[in-house]
Amino acid sequence: MKADSALIHRTLKEFFGYDAFKGDQEMVIKHLIEGGDAFVLMPTGGGKSLCFQLPALIMEGTAVVISPLIALMKNQVDLIRSYEAGTESTVAHFLNSSLSRAQIDEVRQDLLSGRTKILYVAPESLTKEENVNLLREVKVSFYAIDEAHCISEWGHDFRPEYRRIRSLVEDIGRAPIIALTATATPKVQNDILKNLGIQGAAVFKSSFNRPNLYYEIRDKVDAEKDIIKFIRQNAGKSGIIYCLSRKKVEEMAQLLCINGIKALPYHAGLDAKTRAENQDKFLMEEVNVIVATIAFGMGIDKPDIRFVIHYDIPKSVESYYQETGRAGRDGQEGQCIAYYSYKDIQKLEKFMQGKPVSEQEISRQLLSEVVAYAESSQCRRKLLLNYFGEDYPVENCGSCDNCIHPKQVFDGREEMRLVIRLIEALPEHFKIDHLANILAGKTNSIIKSYKHDELDFFGAGDSHTDKFWCTVIHQGLTFHLLEKEIESYGLICVTPEGHEFLEHPYELKLVEDRQFSNGGDDDDDDEDAAAAAAMRSGGGDPVLLAMLKDLRKDLASKLKLQSWIIFSDPALEDMSIMYPMTFDELRNCQGVGEGKARKFGGEFIKLIKKYVEENEISRPDDFIVKSAPGKSANKVYIIQSIDRRMSLEDIAAAKGMDMDELLTEIEAIVSSGTKLDLDYYISQELDDDIVEEIYDYFREEATSDSLSEAIEALGPDYDELEVRLVRLKFLCEVAL
Repeated sequence: MKADSALIHRTLKEFFGYDAFKGDQEMVIKHLIEGGDAFVLMPTGGGKSLCFQLPALIMEGTAVVISPLIALMKNQVDLIRSYEAGTESTVAHFLNSSLSRAQIDEVRQDLLSGRTKILYVAPESLTKEENVNLLREVKVSFYAIDEAHCISEWGHDFRPEYRRIRSLVEDIGRAPIIALTATATPKVQNDILKNLGIQGAAVFKSSFNRPNLYYEIRDKVDAEKDIIKFIRQNAGKSGIIYCLSRKKVEEMAQLLCINGIKALPYHAGLDAKTRAENQDKFLMEEVNVIVATIAFGMGIDKPDIRFVIHYDIPKSVESYYQETGRAGRDGQEGQCIAYYSYKDIQKLEKFMQGKPVSEQEISRQLLSEVVAYAESSQCRRKLLLNYFGEDYPVENCGSCDNCIHPKQVFDGREEMRLVIRLIEALPEHFKIDHLANILAGKTNSIIKSYKHDELDFFGAGDSHTDKFWCTVIHQGLTFHLLEKEIESYGLICVTPEGHEFLEHPYELKLVEDRQFSNGGDDDDDDEDAAAAAAMRSGGGDPVLLAMLKDLRKDLASKLKLQSWIIFSDPALEDMSIMYPMTFDELRNCQGVGEGKARKFGGEFIKLIKKYVEENEISRPDDFIVKSAPGKSANKVYIIQSIDRRMSLEDIAAAKGMDMDELLTEIEAIVSSGTKLDLDYYISQELDDDIVEEIYDYFREEATSDSLSEAIEALGPDYDELEVRLVRLKFLCEVAL
């Protein structure tokens, strides 16, 4: 069929309402109409859908669009039907597991009558014999494989059903094939073309650059509080928050609602009706925020999404790029913020264990690329485009955190050589945290069990923290000087390049550890943004802060306590920003629980109230983040179990935790102001002299409740577990 330019442009205007095509759209459409196979690589928001929707309307027969996203199918069908004249909507249908038998019969009748020009079908539905038989009776104009990266095992969302598409096409009847994706590395592109048997297809590639998007990675510290502040600074704007688990999706959606933000969850565990309702409410702007799992693709075709937040780091750069690409599809503002921590990487690594080695290898490589992206000091836009094989010649994009706030870079050749020498000196291989603890001189039960606290390397890098050494080791992986063993997943070994570097060192630019705390919105005229920035930087009202410190000093002297026991510096800094004037407001400051608020807070509230009234200060009440009641069932269980004097080992086993995780939960409970009596356990497990000496340190010497400072000050004679337990005892008896 010869492509008729006049007809193509008339359809574009009359049906879709556009005056002109974007990028390669017209070339793709003409090529498809003339019977050619095509591979289209176009970023999210670039107009991929039009490349198959428009020719489907012009060509004879029905276009079969294979898509993995049920939500997107409904969205696309509704959109196409909205263009259709008249009240009878038959031009587009979808066929998937969400339809009833009556609805399937309706789709079948419209297909066989020739009224339907576009049929969206899930790959799982396409494999059903009844659907294959149905499509054999229909003239298929062409096949469009949307989200074609799902074909490749190296893609970020591999689906085995996609590998069967070629054989199903042959079974139904060959017609032109167009494969479309927004994310595909050169390796994935070759995989797609080969598997579909269209190596001779015309390839249309658009630039991956989305100049309207701002990219930022933030340290995952108080992330929930930070997210709430960010959304309030962007009040009324639409956004998506991605989380790793369904449980976290539900918790985050609940937390946002409690804090006055209209949000709904969206994940595969919800029934189809609820998912559809939540999607529609988001599209109709009845809610501003959708919280979704990373694993379950959100097929939302909404052009005015202004921010995409990753609470958990994605499993691959492709996932990250595609998910951030849902922001600013109309070409306007789009902020893309991801929270990053080593714990998230470790969690994703654990998910790989037990899988076939080949699958682990693929996942490991994809994850290492995510780590490299998150920790790199380079322009994030340059990194993303290079990942997809596209050059970005500009040195500073002016729209990512690394370009706006460059990280400090240092020559880390000596630090890296120290890491390599340590690994070479050990008869066995170990994980990142273990190596970092050795170099930082940080003791724990595992270090002692291997007698690594007796090594010459123990404390060889104690001028830096264990987190610093984790950062160095991660960057060693990025530079391929180190690698993680696949068979024994997570254990670090030295590569041939690492051995060469040890013998012949060269300048190695490493990135210093930096807090990713500044947002992309630096509008000095925005009081909320300015106050939030002040809060993150530890600033606030300097006059009030000085008055609060004087009051704390007087109270400490009167009660014969150290100042930090009453309220920590971060707590006072929060007070100087939020001006709490009630006990409930005071409890929302850092490190101030119910007990501290009641025990020490009265004088502070009185001072703040007087200061606010005398200076006619307008308080930023919206900075107070409310917590979800009963957010953690674990916490309730732990408190009740300690009340029943259960051993900590039994409590941990009952909840599937290790001791470190349990103590972290207990520390969180105590820091929120709940007193716990652990004497029954401490008296059984710890020597009285040890308890007394550690307790005296906190009472007489400590300048804060910092655990790392305590471990460093007390020295190697005390186990970390001992220090943590006695610290909890001290906080409960004195500081709460």
